[in-house]
Amino acid sequence: MASLNTAGATGSGAYQTSWVRLKPGRGTDRVAIHILLILAIGLTSGCFSRPRYRTSPPGSDSEKTTAGAPVISTKGAFQVGLASYYAHKFHGRPTASGEIFDMYGLTAAHRELPLGTVIHVTHLGNGRSVKVKVNDRGPFIEGRILDLSLGAARRLDMVEEGVARVKIRIIKRID
Repeated sequence: MASLNTAGATGSGAYQTSWVRLKPGRGTDRVAIHILLILAIGLTSGCFSRPRYRTSPPGSDSEKTTAGAPVISTKGAFQVGLASYYAHKFHGRPTASGEIFDMYGLTAAHRELPLGTVIHVTHLGNGRSVKVKVNDRGPFIEGRILDLSLGAARRLDMVEEGVARVKIRIIKRID
């Protein structure tokens, strides 16, 4: 790295210029370290982003089936576990089914059920229930089996608690 050194005026009225080398260790090390840090941050910044939902979770049965429809037992089957809800951050964005997410609608995200499946969700703590359509993938938080829209969470009266123990029963399976 070099800097331009301008000496005083000569007899002809012009400035005399010469290149001067900076001595190693007097700021060049600091500049080099800053440049390397900026490059490292720039090169690795893309490594930290990840999609909100995948088409199917890693290692799921849906990866082993045809037409993207996972193998799950038929109508009337049920599952019990924790449900949460999602709302404002994803409102107006596309879901895994291609539909635009409406946080006020009656929809849900499930890891394995075929998109379009209609399920009956019962809050095991208060007995309230709602019928929703699976149009997204998720949740990808360990221990949870369902992500509900805000509209569905309100029907179940679980917005304040955020997470509730539910029973899911398949009403209409889409194959």
